[in-house]
Amino acid sequence: MTADAQGPDTPDTATAVLARSEEQRQAGRVEGWSIAWMLLAMAVWGWFLFLMLADYGPEYGGRPECRGPLVGPLSEDRSCRDALREWPALLGILALAVIATVVAAATTVYAKVLTRLSGRERPGARPQD
Repeated sequence: MTADAQGPDTPDTATAVLARSEEQRQAGRVEGWSIAWMLLAMAVWGWFLFLMLADYGPEYGGRPECRGPLVGPLSEDRSCRDALREWPALLGILALAVIATVVAAATTVYAKVLTRLSGRERPGARPQD
């Protein structure tokens, strides 16, 4: 046996295995957070689309009186005044959707990078037989 060859149970290999498993756990945690952010982003986008497309207000003839902001012209009727259907609120919800989407994308990329890095060999480590 040469001086640079180490046996399978040396402290350096055990430390490397523990470090790799900790990196894999961290990658799994970040991946879980990325899934949570994706679900949140999809929920906010769904809420935004619902507010933009769905009809609302009092019903006349089996159909709501007020049209969604994206579907039809805005009604000047007082019963169609809804704080969430006005443009400042809609733009705020859109901003929340965009922020959640950007954070979801960033955490997804970070999780993929951590997963790739956790599978890499350590510098100076020898491949196992």
